[in-house]
Amino acid sequence: MPDSQPSSAEFEACFGYRFRRRELLSLALTHRSFPLEPGEDTNEKLEFLGDAVLDLAISDLLFDRFPEAREGELSKMRAALVNARVLAEKAEVLSLGRWLRLGWGEERSGGRQKGSILACAYEAVLGAVYLDGGFGPAFRLVADHFAPDLEHKPAVGQFDSKTRLQELTQKIFKQTPTYEVVEVTGPDHQKRFVSQVMIAGKAYGRGEGPSKKSAHQAAASQTLAVLQNQADAG
Repeated sequence: MPDSQPSSAEFEACFGYRFRRRELLSLALTHRSFPLEPGEDTNEKLEFLGDAVLDLAISDLLFDRFPEAREGELSKMRAALVNARVLAEKAEVLSLGRWLRLGWGEERSGGRQKGSILACAYEAVLGAVYLDGGFGPAFRLVADHFAPDLEHKPAVGQFDSKTRLQELTQKIFKQTPTYEVVEVTGPDHQKRFVSQVMIAGKAYGRGEGPSKKSAHQAAASQTLAVLQNQADAG
């Protein structure tokens, strides 16, 4: 577990929101394995709330982005976005795992990299943002975090960033991207990897994560944003 709780500035830079009630942030990061003091709680109820906030935000975004889609199609697109795998990817891109409050056993077993724990923490933090600032800030965070996923119509099984980037680069460049780990920092039990995407011999996005896989996903997500910006610029 980290030696200290994240500062407001650190977390704002990472997640994109500054808490007024810091205790909500601490609660959102507290896994059920963490040894609690009397009166403390875990993040499970905030996760429940955040799940509802996320569902509403994604539903609104899909409704606005794809006005021609019917209800059944919108439901499938939402299910493809709101699931543990995608949420864990978002949490990894945001380096959320580094701030989790975990019990010793969970810490030793790699809990900071477990997809289920990361996905739950992401929803819990959204729930905390909702309680702290209302639906508006929570909605804006979801819109920002999921922007690359909404550039094209969602389809089940096509949502991880690496898959979408591969499909896009094959269409644009007629070849697939490659990934290179360009930096590794931190002690053995808490390494940080930086991945670089290369397409047609040119460097594109970089991403960071607690594993090579998560760093590659983060780099792919960043590259998708770069390519979209280039397309928007003409």
